[in-house]
Amino acid sequence: MSDIIQLLPDHVANQIAAGEVVQRPASVVKELLENAIDAKATYIKLIIKEAGKTLIQVIDDGSGMSVTDARLSFERHATSKIKTAEDLFQLDTKGFRGEALASIAAIAHVELKTKQEEDEVGTEIKIEGSEVTSQEVCVTPKGTSISVKNLFYNIPARRNFLKSNAVELRHIIDEFHRVAMAHSTIKFDMYHNGAEVFNLPSSNDRQRIVNIFGGKTNEKLVPVTEETDLVTINGFVGKPQYAKRTRGEQFFFVNNRFIKSPYLNHAVNAAFEGLLKDKAHPSYFLYLTVDPISIDINIHPTKTEIKFEDEHALYAMLRSSIKHSLGQFNVAPVLDFDRDSSMDTPYEYKSKAAQTPTIEVDRSFNPFKDEKISGGSASGGSSSLDKSYTPFKKEPAGSWENLYVGLDSEVAPVKTVENNFSSVEFESTEVTGSLFESDEKKIGHHTTYQLRKKYIVTTIKSGMVIVNQHRAHERIVYEELLRNITMASAVSQQLLFPLTLSFSKKEIALLETVKEQLENMGFVFAEQSLSEIEITAIPSVTSEKEVSLLLEQLIHDLENEVPDSGFSQTDLLARSIAKSIAVRTGVELAQEQQQYMVNSLFACTEPTITPDNKPTFITLTVDEIDKKF
Repeated sequence: MSDIIQLLPDHVANQIAAGEVVQRPASVVKELLENAIDAKATYIKLIIKEAGKTLIQVIDDGSGMSVTDARLSFERHATSKIKTAEDLFQLDTKGFRGEALASIAAIAHVELKTKQEEDEVGTEIKIEGSEVTSQEVCVTPKGTSISVKNLFYNIPARRNFLKSNAVELRHIIDEFHRVAMAHSTIKFDMYHNGAEVFNLPSSNDRQRIVNIFGGKTNEKLVPVTEETDLVTINGFVGKPQYAKRTRGEQFFFVNNRFIKSPYLNHAVNAAFEGLLKDKAHPSYFLYLTVDPISIDINIHPTKTEIKFEDEHALYAMLRSSIKHSLGQFNVAPVLDFDRDSSMDTPYEYKSKAAQTPTIEVDRSFNPFKDEKISGGSASGGSSSLDKSYTPFKKEPAGSWENLYVGLDSEVAPVKTVENNFSSVEFESTEVTGSLFESDEKKIGHHTTYQLRKKYIVTTIKSGMVIVNQHRAHERIVYEELLRNITMASAVSQQLLFPLTLSFSKKEIALLETVKEQLENMGFVFAEQSLSEIEITAIPSVTSEKEVSLLLEQLIHDLENEVPDSGFSQTDLLARSIAKSIAVRTGVELAQEQQQYMVNSLFACTEPTITPDNKPTFITLTVDEIDKKF
């Protein structure tokens, strides 16, 4: 039997490796930005076309590469970051595996221009599908410019799996945020199809967060600082009153590398225990600095998961430091209920010494001076003291004889009991019984009953129906919204004062994709900036206080389910808003509302299930009830 195992050609091995490294255009953006940071760049420019499908270009002013390094950088397992196996446990750089450029070059057209500061000219290399097509000298500024064109051009199946441009751009912006927030001292610019998306100047961590998520973010942040032998924690958490239903603004950075950690996320939620509303998630931007020996970052291809040496101690420190910050800045309540925060010592007076109070005495003060000047003799009844000086105002007491005035007059004789009752007249009140009669009539017509403020019980010919009020209303609102969106026949209610809501650039871009459907639903948008939207009218089925939560839930659903376009997006929009405005469990419904909900539910085209395929009601037949007895 002949041998069947053989070595794979390099270009095939590179394409297989690219499956791990390059999942979508955002993966390329991450790798190229991290390479620019490792090159000690102070300015990085990202240029995107067609959400990265046509072009991804990263320009930096870093150290650049020599001719040999430029050619060698596209070979597999070629890196300048590590030399021995021990270096894997002392990593302070981003790209260290040496597979990124080789994998990217295997599935795209790559053009590299690079020059070191001491060189007069630079090097230009062009590669197509792992094959170098040209290498020549070029004129280029110091640093590196790398362009990735026609991603997955030689793997059409992978290209077909890419989502719409809006979805892929959203993933690119996510990666851009993660890299830019971890390196606030580096200036970043981002352009998409020729339009500027972000312009982030060199700043500090707080200012970088504000530049990304909008100016109103500044007032929402509470600083967190803690330094121990195990970890140094810096960063910010959001105030509890600004917590959202979405998890978008949650970032962990370990040694300036973005990570995802459900365990540490639980520590943050534990610190906010008792301060958040139901299903609300706090915002946090936390930078952890640990010894590289105590972590292992080489356990996941995308390096977004890290193994910590002592997770339990890190959990406790993170939770206690956040709790301390919330209490220090009067965000969390304290046990002293009579404490007045306005009486606290301001921070600017913290190190000042207390001043000793001084007592000043007016030694010339005489409390009897006025009395002596204006007073006459003690026996003089008409002295000037009685006219001009009255130290104590006293009301003149009436004579005690006044209490008995009128008692000596003739007292009217009291009538006898017989005479008294004989003169009493009773009003005849006709008892019509209309009150009880009307109630009996109403009770006779009652066909619904609300159970535990959660279920509506009603009768049918074969027995009884128990309706879940939240799910039933969700189905009713869902079908009504679908009709309004598709037919553009929604009724709007005008707001007395326009409603202004703040969102990040990414969230506003998400809302922009469904703006037409929202307008068909009844929303009217007046003005829109990079961080705010102004609403002048809302659908008649919603209230003004629900709008903010409704749009937050919609953004969360759009981020997670990422529909492309067409009916799937319309369906998601209707489902998300119906879930937000449907009447909740615990709301007491009047008799008319219960009856309306039951009638509306059974008038729906699909009354048995919610948009998420959950049952809206159950039935109990008389036979099933009889069996219980």
